Amino acid sequence: MAVTQKRIEKNLSNIRRQIAEAARVANRSPDEVSIVAVTKTVELDTIKNLLDAGLTDLGENRVQQLAERSGEVDAYLRRRRSELPHPVRWHMIGHLQRNKVKTTLGCSGIIHSVDSLRLAEEIDNRSEKMDKNVEVMLQVNCSQERQKFGVAVGAALHLGELIVSLPRLRLIGLMTMGPLSPNPEDSRNSFVRLRELFEEMEKEKIGAPHFRHLSMGMSNDYPIAVQEGATILRIGTALFE
Repeated sequence: MAVTQKRIEKNLSNIRRQIAEAARVANRSPDEVSIVAVTKTVELDTIKNLLDAGLTDLGENRVQQLAERSGEVDAYLRRRRSELPHPVRWHMIGHLQRNKVKTTLGCSGIIHSVDSLRLAEEIDNRSEKMDKNVEVMLQVNCSQERQKFGVAVGAALHLGELIVSLPRLRLIGLMTMGPLSPNPEDSRNSFVRLRELFEEMEKEKIGAPHFRHLSMGMSNDYPIAVQEGATILRIGTALFE
């Protein structure tokens, strides 16, 4: 059953309140933080309600779902009588295989999960054929968990240098996930590592002038992420519960 717009708006109000409090603790403006609504578990009617609640940055972690959902939403928007205040932008936030790059580029505005030079080169090659530039983020495995994707912290700066040499890619930031833990505080070290890496790369002017985002923090740990500098939160469950 679809989650109602009223329920989404109530949850969104609570999320934004917690973002504001976390930003205050870190002496930041909450306006620096945006939300990507992760739609992998919800039906189309719920996505429509998300859009009506003002959330137009949408994320999927599987390419097949990304293609299906973006197609459904595009069809809905063509039928919709009133325009949204902002265009819908899809984010690919899950692991991306090279053989799925072409499909992803057809429907995604930002790819958060670039974690190897071979993947970056494939995105660049496909983007050249499509005559488009693509915004990407470098996924870093800050928690050092074997089951997680992402480049190691120690190799990230060099990979970032290689990515920015590819003409069709725009490296706009870094992405990470906190460790699997019921305690949100356990994510802090990973978020601190990513922020410190970001600052190091920023100092070296890697990705300038596009390099500006930290994509970190999900439903269970986003206040910690905001305290440590996140500019993009990837939130699903907290919007729909």
